Amino acid sequence: MQVSNAFEFQARRLTRLAAVATLSAVLAACGSSVKLEDAAPVADRSSNGLAGSNGSAGANGVGQRGISGVQADAFKAGQAPANVERVVYFDFDSYAVRPEFNGLIDGHAKFLSGNSQRRVNLEGHTDERGGREYNLALGQKRAEAVRLALAVSGVSDSQLEAVSFGKEKPAAQGSGEEAWAQNRRVELTYR
Repeated sequence: MQVSNAFEFQARRLTRLAAVATLSAVLAACGSSVKLEDAAPVADRSSNGLAGSNGSAGANGVGQRGISGVQADAFKAGQAPANVERVVYFDFDSYAVRPEFNGLIDGHAKFLSGNSQRRVNLEGHTDERGGREYNLALGQKRAEAVRLALAVSGVSDSQLEAVSFGKEKPAAQGSGEEAWAQNRRVELTYR
C-alpha cells in the first residue's frame, strides 16, 4: 500500500514539473527584448478646451483651441467623425505623440465621449526597418500611446482597442524616408 502511495506521489510531482516546464518554455518563446513598461509621454488635457466659457462652442462652431465641433448624431456604424483626420504619424523609433496631433486626438475624444456606444481600433504600424518582434512591440507602444492620449482626454477605456501590425501593412511601398514616414503611424478605425 505504501509503495502505491509513493508511486502516485512521484507521478503527480513529475506531472506538475512537466506542466511548469512547458509553461516556462511557452512564456520564454513569447518574450521580447523591447521594454513595453515605459509609459508613453502624454500631456494631461482632461479639460479638452473645445467648449467656450459657457460650455458651448463659439458662434462659428470653433472652440478655444480652434477645433471645430463634431456632429455626433450624424454618423453611421463604422464612420469616423467628419472633418477629423484618422492617422497619427510618429518619428523614427519613437512612440511619443507629437503635439501637432493634439487637435486630431481632441476631435476623436469629443466624438467618442459623446457616443459611448462607439468603439475604435487603434492600429499601430512601423516602417520596414527592424526585426518583426521589435516592430510589433513598437507598433503596440504607438497604439497604446494614442489610447492613453484619448483616455486622458476623457474617452472610456472600454471604447478603445490598441493593436499592432508592425511592418506587415505598409501605407506606402518603398525604401526611403518618404515611404517610411507614411508607414510610422497609428490609424483610428471605427467599428
